[in-house]
Amino acid sequence: MSKKKPLSHGQLRRMRANQQKRLSRSKSGDDLPEIQDSSLGPEQPAIVISRFGQHADVETTDGQVYRCNIRRNITGLVTGDKVIVRLAVEQTATISGVVEAVHPRKSTLTRPDLYDGVKIIAANIDQILIVSSVVPAFTTQIIDRYLVAAEDTNIPPVIILNKIDLIEADEQAAIDEALQRYQEIGYPVYKVSSKTGEGVQEIKALLNDQVSIFAGQSGVGKSSLINALLPDAKLAIGDVSENSGLGQHTTTTAKLLHLPSGGDLIDSPGVREFALWHLPADRVGWCFIEFRDILGTCKFRDCKHLDDPGCAIQDAVSKQQIAQDRFDNYHRIIASLDEQRHARHFRSGPDEQ
Repeated sequence: MSKKKPLSHGQLRRMRANQQKRLSRSKSGDDLPEIQDSSLGPEQPAIVISRFGQHADVETTDGQVYRCNIRRNITGLVTGDKVIVRLAVEQTATISGVVEAVHPRKSTLTRPDLYDGVKIIAANIDQILIVSSVVPAFTTQIIDRYLVAAEDTNIPPVIILNKIDLIEADEQAAIDEALQRYQEIGYPVYKVSSKTGEGVQEIKALLNDQVSIFAGQSGVGKSSLINALLPDAKLAIGDVSENSGLGQHTTTTAKLLHLPSGGDLIDSPGVREFALWHLPADRVGWCFIEFRDILGTCKFRDCKHLDDPGCAIQDAVSKQQIAQDRFDNYHRIIASLDEQRHARHFRSGPDEQ
């Protein structure tokens, strides 16, 4: 008898995922029958506050929140989606209605996932607030990754430096200089301390009548900043690990929160590094906004912007029209693309490529 061929990484992953789905359905009630149409009321507009498997918490125009089933033909429902729902005429303690349809989105924030490809995190966002801090260590590399992600989705980004009360005297000049470079190319920059309250009022004004989302490494203080902006939120705050220096994840699913000013804030799961492997190199270059007017003017069409002769980008760096730091971060991102794609190939298995 021939020996069975061992399962690939992708096959093993799918098998485990299917087992987990079956367990989750049995625990959460996802395998219960759909609510009968005859027991549902008329259609009405709502917004998705949060998503849980095959259920979504939606808020209707009267401010009431209901947990609803999602029609099987609706895929990829996320926090911030504007939807049409039908509520049960007789409410129960568990499921209160059904999400029937989703309105077209004006914007989506996506994040690459090693297993599932590009995933939508949230929808209908007006601005991305990129939060950085001095703990974990301040780095422009992470800021530039988030800026590329924001530019790729055409959602205006804002840079926020949190925990300014922890800046050491010998760090101040370098951090101010780095932030000034972002302001010079057109990005708004705010400095804030959720601990002392410094700068919090400016952030509140920034959020007025906008749908905003915080993005940034775990540990930069997104949850504590949200608590300072909206004390009633009372979000869990994670400490920075003493061993790794990295933040501990405290948010497990995206949530939409209402601000007293009238704006909305989406609190999304933290990520330690925003992967960009789904973007081609020329798109990454375009997402560096100070490169745009120069791209396409190099001597050779396939210019890598390294030591290529006649490189217009290199020339702009030498003339200080492009900051050396931003140029270096661009090449770090380009160099990381193949590494991240290789990691995805290894984890998902060659049969899925």
